[in-house]
Amino acid sequence: MIGNVTLYTNRRDKVTIAPLPEGFAIEPTFDSYGRRINYLRISLTDACNLRCVYCMPEDMQFRPRHELMSDEELLYLVKIAASLGVTKIRLTGGEPTIRPGIVELVRAIAATPGIQDLAMTTNGILLDKLARPLAQAGLKRVNISIDTLDPEKFHRITRWGHLEDVWRGIQAAEAAGLTPIKLNAVIVRHFNDGQDMIDLAQLTVENDWEVRFIEMMPFGEVSDFQQTNVVTYAEMKQRIEAHFGPLEEVGYDFIDPSRPFRIRGAKGTVGFISSVTEPFCQGCGRVRLTADGKLRLCLLREDEVDLLTPLRAGASWEELRALMRDGAYHKPWGHELSAGKFAQNRAMNQIGG
Repeated sequence: MIGNVTLYTNRRDKVTIAPLPEGFAIEPTFDSYGRRINYLRISLTDACNLRCVYCMPEDMQFRPRHELMSDEELLYLVKIAASLGVTKIRLTGGEPTIRPGIVELVRAIAATPGIQDLAMTTNGILLDKLARPLAQAGLKRVNISIDTLDPEKFHRITRWGHLEDVWRGIQAAEAAGLTPIKLNAVIVRHFNDGQDMIDLAQLTVENDWEVRFIEMMPFGEVSDFQQTNVVTYAEMKQRIEAHFGPLEEVGYDFIDPSRPFRIRGAKGTVGFISSVTEPFCQGCGRVRLTADGKLRLCLLREDEVDLLTPLRAGASWEELRALMRDGAYHKPWGHELSAGKFAQNRAMNQIGG
């Protein structure tokens, strides 16, 4: 593309983005520990159509639209990330499917040179209608959040949600080829740490899915609740094995945060994500782009680099590229939860998980 691109976003004024090179060279980026940074998780919005108890307060206030990245701004930063060796992108939220124009945005990201893998984490409520269009646009896979198969309890955990909507979304995703299906369950003490785990694990017996049990992580205003009600990986695995017998190891790739196991004779797998008690920082090549244009270097740390402000101020491609590359280089080794330090500047919905 030649020349400056003038955008009309939700702002009242015009935003001018510096020229995008006609072609860009792709070079790998490493942090100071030698980890290759090739995975970008992008929060498309901080808003959500649910109010899960472990994620945000029920009266959560979301950012005004003009403070969030426009499609054009987001795609520009995606191209910069691709030029720095990012090959994998996951779209998150809040809830990514509520962003206007999500199908065309997915199509544009999927067409970006260098991007080889595009996935999404969603609550699944809108997948009944969106799964096939998203797959046709270039989305490869979805992770769907579902914390219980009990309809009443599901409504209580999500405050607003209905289990049948998510179940239709799961079926639509599988029919559209957004596979392998991965179901994410955040386990909360006294909410879903008993029979709910057994019911979810049972899904893997007849379905080639991965059900992933996740330790709850402390963030922002609800961090006290999260710290008090965390269920550890060791506890979760013990409870699953107490019902199904010893789990078979499937083969752990330290780059993947989920440790997969199989119930004997099952088609699918059971995974555990132990971000709090047994972190997997040594294989982490992820950085995150928040909906308001900050490069967040670690999910559980407050380290961020502002990209949207200089982008809107007319920073050049090379200047923004240098900001992103330098930020990635200074990615911290890992979180400091064991030292009692946790991120308080954002709730989970403002980061994208």
